Order: sequence, then C-alpha cells, then structure tokens
Amino acid sequence: MPPTKQHNERPLLASVLPKEQKPWYRISYLVQLNLLLLIPLMSSSVAGFDGSLMNGLQALPSWKNKFGNPQGHTLGFVNAAQSFGSILALPFCGSLSDRIGRKNTLLLGCVLIIVASVIQAAAINYGMFVASRVLVGMGAITIIQPSPMLISELCYPSHRGVYTALFWTFYYFGSIIAAWSTYGLQKHMPESVWAWRGPSILQGCLPILQLVFWWKLPESPRWLIANNRADEARATLAKYHAGGEVWSPLVDFEMNEIVTAIELDRHAQDVKWSALVATPGNRKRVLISFLLGLFSQWVGNSVVSYYLTLVLDTVGVKNPDTQTLINGLLQLFNFFAAILAAFLVDRLGRRTLWNWSGVGMLISFIIWTICSARFEINPSNGLGIAVIAFIFIYFFHYDIAYTPLVLAYPTEILQYSIRSKGLSLTFIAIYSSLIILSFVNPIALEAIGWRPLS
Repeated sequence: MPPTKQHNERPLLASVLPKEQKPWYRISYLVQLNLLLLIPLMSSSVAGFDGSLMNGLQALPSWKNKFGNPQGHTLGFVNAAQSFGSILALPFCGSLSDRIGRKNTLLLGCVLIIVASVIQAAAINYGMFVASRVLVGMGAITIIQPSPMLISELCYPSHRGVYTALFWTFYYFGSIIAAWSTYGLQKHMPESVWAWRGPSILQGCLPILQLVFWWKLPESPRWLIANNRADEARATLAKYHAGGEVWSPLVDFEMNEIVTAIELDRHAQDVKWSALVATPGNRKRVLISFLLGLFSQWVGNSVVSYYLTLVLDTVGVKNPDTQTLINGLLQLFNFFAAILAAFLVDRLGRRTLWNWSGVGMLISFIIWTICSARFEINPSNGLGIAVIAFIFIYFFHYDIAYTPLVLAYPTEILQYSIRSKGLSLTFIAIYSSLIILSFVNPIALEAIGWRPLS
C-alpha cells in the first residue's frame, strides 16, 4: 500500500525545519509569533466568561431581585438566549471568514461583544437583559469561529498541535475571571447591583484587550494565498517562521504546501455547502466534526456549566458565598486540567484521550448519580461532599479530551476548502444543543431534582 500524502509530508517538513539549538523562547521571532497568537487564543475565553458568569449570577440575591428571581423556563430562556444569538450569526461567520478574512471577522466579533456587555451591564429589566444575551451570543460566535483557523494557519509547524489544543483550554481563562470577580463582589457588596453589573462590564474587557493588539496580528497565510496575495503570505511566513529569511527552505516548503492544497481543494470562496457531502471522505470528516459538537454538550457537562447553582441546591449547598466559591475553584481546576490535556495531545494521541475521557466520565457520572440519589433519601454532609468531589473528577475527564480537541480535531481533519464551513457545522451542533439544554435543564432540575443528571 503506498504511503499517504500525510505520511510523506512529515519527513519533508522535518528536513526543512531549522536545526535550532536554542529553545523557542530564546528565538525572538517565535516569541513574537506565540505572543501574537494569544489574541485569537483569548477568543474562547469569551465563551468561558459567559458560562461562568451566568453560573455566578444565579447565586446572587441582587441579580435575582432585579430580574424577578427567574426560575424554570424564564431562567432557561436567559441562558438559551446566548446560544440563540450564536445560531443566528453562525450562518454568516463561515462566509465572512472566507470573504473578509479571519482577522477582520475577529475584529467584528470583538466590537459586538463590547456593545453587548455595555447593554447587559445597563439592563433595567428582564427583556433588556435577555436581548443583551442574544447580542453576546452573536458576538461570541463571530469571535470564536475564525480563531482556531487563524491559529492553525499561523502557527509554527512544530507548535501547531499544542497551540490548536490550547485554543478551547482558554475557555477556562475567561471562566476563572468571571467566577472570581462574581465571588469577590458578592462577598464584599452582596446587596449592591454592582455585584452583577461589575462582572457584566468585565465581559467586554477581554475583547478590548484583543482590540488593543489586533492591528499587530498577521492575517492567515492560507487566506492570503487563496485571495491572490501570495507575496504578503510569503512575507508573513518569513517574518514569523524564518526570522525574515524570505527564501528559506521552510518558507518555500510552506508556500508550496499551501498552494498545492488550495489548487487541489479549489478556492474557498468557490466552494458551496454541497461540497461538505460531495465525497465519501468529506462526508466522514463532516460527520465526525458534527458529532463532536453534539457530544460535547450531551455528555452531562452543560448542566453544571450553566446551572451549578441548581445542582448544588440539590445536595444542600445553598449559601451564595459557598456556591460562588465552588464555581471559582471548579474553573481553576478545569483550567489546569485542560492545559495538562493540551500537552498530552501529541504525546498520547487523540484516540487515547477520547477513550480515556469517555470511560472516566461514565464512571464518575455513575458514582455522582448514586450519591445524589442517596442524598435525597438520607441527606448528609458526606454525600454532599462526595457529589461535589465527583463533579470535579467528572470535569477532569471531560477536560482530558473535549476541551482541547472539540475544535482542534475538526480543524485538523477538514480540508482547507471546507474547513470554515465544516467548523460552522460543529458550532451549529454545539449551540443548537445548548439552546435545548439551557432551556430544559432548569425546568427538569426544578421538577425532578438530580434525575436529569442521570
């Protein structure tokens, strides 16, 4: 059986990579590139901030009093509004990324989030707050959709696996900021409206930070070549991959690789949605990408991600300070677990991490469910602590695979010509699932307690 193109490329790439004696952090152009890649890496922090923010706000008496103590379907609609906004904007994101570029699409998303954060912080009634959440969702997906492509297409070749895996890991960077700002404000001003307005304003700070450095971020070389700007693409690759050496073997290799891929796949702007199912290979890749988005929300994480407060209520933890503290600790734990997972991707392989994650989540969930059921029959501190412990253990196993790979894996397997649209399908699966689960979960938790977890 002849070797595949992928197997042939590895030794070719290895032969043109500079034989650097120094680690990357002592090479100025790689340091500069990796720092600039923090700009799109932070995009996932926007989604993380939002999820953790809503977990925190639900525990705040000042937020409940302001908006009539939302419960059941009214609470579900608040959380579903963000995902609904993402679904509304999603059909346009793939086309925007291909038409105006990854970088400009990111800029548009940042502006939308900043505007939405101001409206959310200034909300005077339930309707205004929900409307701001829809706009948050529209901005969030406009930031998130182009970012993994921009990272993958700008990364230094030997860093690509780790960097693409780190993308969704930064979800927890945003969630940490939201969780601890909510905890701190609740602790020091529990009755003030600024306990919830403050974190809402902070939601716009991450996009502002991205905008400050946005102008320094280079455009994707693949997008430049696909849009007949090969000279700019070569200059970008030379500056950030070869220290300015325009005709280095590495730059030549990458240029040829990109040109060949685009010639084979055709220009992205000429590819219709039907291309996603045009060949058996495309159908398989697209199905995997779609199912990953679906599974990432239907394995139980969405209950805790948006309704940790309600889950803690079921095991007797009802103090707002304690609830927001547990939320903050969980986000810190998730962040470090996800970073560990990102560095295991190339060491252990994708399939190993998926299998580890699935088995670990299943066992954790079974024990978590048993403890919740026993607590309902015979409440005790020990069972409550056990449930909290297994929430952490469950999320460790979720973070081992889903956090680093849910977007990195589709980005790796999708051809350039269908990558943007294929990722859009992954996001459709994620956010349509979130709309359903965000709306249904609080109703179920209110009606039948811990049983939705099972």
